[in-house]
Amino acid sequence: MATRDSMDNLMQQCEDAIRFAEEQYKQSSLQEQYNDDNYTQALQVLEDTYGDIAKMAHFANSQQREQLHRKRLQLQQLQNSMILKDH
Repeated sequence: MATRDSMDNLMQQCEDAIRFAEEQYKQSSLQEQYNDDNYTQALQVLEDTYGDIAKMAHFANSQQREQLHRKRLQLQQLQNSMILKDH
């Protein structure tokens, strides 16, 4: 079972990654190609966080796995939106 602290830290990491990616998504709409480095970095942060969720799922109980699954879907949705955006 994953510890409460490790789950809390990962959930905070997820929220930070989502917030950063959403900010870069919005900025890219305003600045177009001038924000390419941060946009790419945001996609990488989402991918890294997704990987961390997958690792944590191996140690999680069923309730924690459900929470991780919901976060994983949220990350995937944002990542897909960013990839499909005509950046």
